Amino acid sequence: MTTEQRHIRPLALGVIRRGNELLVFEGHDHVKGETYYRPLGGGIEFGEPAEDALRREFREELAAELTNVSLLGVVENIFTVFGRPSHEIVFLFEAELADRSWYERDELGTVIDEGSPVFWRDFTSGDSILYPTGLRELVSAEV
Repeated sequence: MTTEQRHIRPLALGVIRRGNELLVFEGHDHVKGETYYRPLGGGIEFGEPAEDALRREFREELAAELTNVSLLGVVENIFTVFGRPSHEIVFLFEAELADRSWYERDELGTVIDEGSPVFWRDFTSGDSILYPTGLRELVSAEV
């Protein structure tokens, strides 16, 4: 093992839909030269239920509240990002934004704590990279 800490990171992400579109942020992996998209959410703290983590992350990232939260599925994601190996267990939740006006806007600003743009995007064509791996199939099976 190298000097870097290797561990499995538990995440809670929110699958928020507007028709065929998903609410996502845009990220860039400069090592791979890749632009990718991921639903909002984040790390689950020790002793914190996954749904509580999701609600906390939406408050922290968008200052938004969620309603109708239900577990969609769990995926395991082993990958390399920014040249570093990573391993995640991702709890994916279907949810809705409590403030319905969010659905009327195409761009929703940026993730508060890190600045990535947040917007609605249609992934039905399959030409964009959507993470975590397995999310696209899970969402398509629901439709």
